[in-house]
Amino acid sequence: MLVFSHLHPAVSRGGAEIAAYQMYRALRAMPGVTAWFAAGAGARLQPPLGTHVFQPFGADEFVLGNAGYDSWLHSAQAPRFGEELRALVAELRPDVVHFHHYSGLGVEAMLQVKQAAPAARIVMTLHEYLAICHHFGQMVTRPNLDLCSRETPRDCARCFPERSENDFFLRKMYLQRFLRLVDHFIAPSRFLADRYIAWGLPAERFSVIENGQPEHGAPPVPMPPPKPLVVGFFGQLSMLKGVGLLLDAAEELRRRPPRGGRLRIEIWGDASNQPPELRAEVERRLQESRTVVGFNGPYENSEAIRLMQRCHAVLVPSIWWENSPMVIQEAFAARRPVICSDIGGMAEKVRDGVDGFHFRARSAAALAELLRGLAEEPERVLEVQERMAGVSGIGATLREVLAKYQGIALRTP
Repeated sequence: MLVFSHLHPAVSRGGAEIAAYQMYRALRAMPGVTAWFAAGAGARLQPPLGTHVFQPFGADEFVLGNAGYDSWLHSAQAPRFGEELRALVAELRPDVVHFHHYSGLGVEAMLQVKQAAPAARIVMTLHEYLAICHHFGQMVTRPNLDLCSRETPRDCARCFPERSENDFFLRKMYLQRFLRLVDHFIAPSRFLADRYIAWGLPAERFSVIENGQPEHGAPPVPMPPPKPLVVGFFGQLSMLKGVGLLLDAAEELRRRPPRGGRLRIEIWGDASNQPPELRAEVERRLQESRTVVGFNGPYENSEAIRLMQRCHAVLVPSIWWENSPMVIQEAFAARRPVICSDIGGMAEKVRDGVDGFHFRARSAAALAELLRGLAEEPERVLEVQERMAGVSGIGATLREVLAKYQGIALRTP
């Protein structure tokens, strides 16, 4: 098994790269399985002169540098990159190649795998809407960040007036030409699968399988007394992740606090990769809302569950569709209810009133009203904790994925 990711988790700790790497480690631990991991270098790692493939992290882990990447077509343009990728696949001779991304590697990588190992089957886990939407795969408009429910050449050209409708039509044809070489697609949410099927990928090649979390084995930690009720936000302090919405709701709660109840919003996260003007705005508003909001700075992924267990609920206020946010799986592992926007994969993963609570997406007033109500009646949070779903573990994910590997291996090429 050869597992590809767009980046190595040693240099980037996003959900897709973590999911890819933990799958590789789980496969590697299985008897009778040989597994390798390959990842794009991104901007942080530079290959030695004269090669695109190098191994800074171990004998069975490869990094592929590609300085000539075209983010419009998701195409690898660096000289000899495709040749070296083919040589690597031909040397390893995998039975299954599982892509967790093609960004940084190029969609042509699917053809290069087929050329180097014709009998190998290709599986791809999709993590966002990158092929569908040129706006970082997040299906929100430019510049207003309104939700976008479909792609058409005309709609896309409105977001990118420097590109013509014909440009977007040809881009779609180019990407689909290579994605049709994939034998099976895995989507962590039904919502994401339906988007790609509507875009033109074959429905019969899709399965919905959650990414799964490592088996933590940590004992459950009881809820602390809800005095105050503590709601935690974990992740990037970006507009799409809902930090502006959160601070708008905090201002509402500062002006009209809960009756007879106490509420505290604690933020763990980082804005260092955000534009300077956004960082300054967030810092100013955090100061204004300090009676309601506490800021704790960045955290390590390994600390997430322990930190969540200091809270009564976990807040996921993203203003885009999301797919299957890792923070939701981490909250389930911590046995903490999730408060989330009522759209996309968030609403699919969190059952309203069962695993957590929904609020109307992009509405600070709706979020403030929900938080105010929970602070006034904290027993609602405690009741949800008793009946919420457990986390989907990597073991269950791997069993489903291996069944798909076996199913496609039995098909006639």
